[in-house]
Amino acid sequence: MDTESPTGRLADSDIDWCFDAVQGVSRTFAITIDVLEEPMASYICVGYLLCRVADTVEDAGHISPDEQARLLRLYDRALDPDDETSIEEFRTAVEPWLPANTDEVDADEDWEVVAESPRVVATFRSLGEDAQSAIYPPVSELVCGMAEFVQRYEDDGGLRIGTIDELEEYCWYAAGTVGELITNLVAQDVDDRRAEILRANARGFALLLQLVNVAKDVSDDFREENNVYLPATWLRERGVSPSNVTAPENETAVAGVIQRVTRHARGYMDDAQRYLEALPESRGNTLEAWAIPFLLAVGTSRELLERPEDVVQEGGVKISRAEVMAVIQLFQSGGVERENIGELRAQLEEEPYSPS
Repeated sequence: MDTESPTGRLADSDIDWCFDAVQGVSRTFAITIDVLEEPMASYICVGYLLCRVADTVEDAGHISPDEQARLLRLYDRALDPDDETSIEEFRTAVEPWLPANTDEVDADEDWEVVAESPRVVATFRSLGEDAQSAIYPPVSELVCGMAEFVQRYEDDGGLRIGTIDELEEYCWYAAGTVGELITNLVAQDVDDRRAEILRANARGFALLLQLVNVAKDVSDDFREENNVYLPATWLRERGVSPSNVTAPENETAVAGVIQRVTRHARGYMDDAQRYLEALPESRGNTLEAWAIPFLLAVGTSRELLERPEDVVQEGGVKISRAEVMAVIQLFQSGGVERENIGELRAQLEEEPYSPS
């Protein structure tokens, strides 16, 4: 029989494995999950891992686009409660593409999650019906959207986003759906007016975070996955072909596009702030779980505007570890109320946060 741990979470080997797995695949998302309470922590953890399986398959450069799309659609059918496809069928189909050392200590953590997809799905199905019904539809939309994009660019060897509208479409599938998943879970116990505010601003919250990720990861996305998310129309306005985004001679031009995407991302800050100000703190949800990634994205956007060339030269831009820890510690000290979010945002837009 399961027993309750001191944290309030049921002691279960599968959910424990899921929490450990998130620590390995996303330190940023792990920060969020670490400051949630139960049952929300388990819901968000498992929902995120379901998405991570699809994301890993979509990013796999060693799998052909047709096969990626086939695997993603098979995975979606395996998640569908009304479909007879089993998750074991997906696991068998993906087996030939798994790294040989997924069972070793130094194995790639993302592929370990794919290898353990039956365990993740079994844990998902152990959640209550309300949680499952909140999580599955946006996960399905994410999976099917990723399948559509890999097939759209199957002749290019990687994604080549054409316009800012297409970038937002991609960001919706990659992150907006996750924002919808979160909103489905946190809005279950709020009044209609508050739920309306959350749903109206969830897209902006998600797009802010994803667009900042696009801007800061241009070099890594191209070199590791052969994907170019910067809009080709904006690159070509500056005389750059998407296939040459990391060329040293294009550094200044690409930096200008990175700044443009970053400014576009900043256009969603008001929506994101409204989302945070309406967030309920119930069923284990906490303000800090979502305010911390928001503020870190604000700080990262500041660095991107100040030194976009570093994305091309050094492979990425990050805020300092000291600033990350200062933001986290501010919340841990209990020094932040929702009415403080706007003030903190304004400070981080201009300069690194440090305790006064």
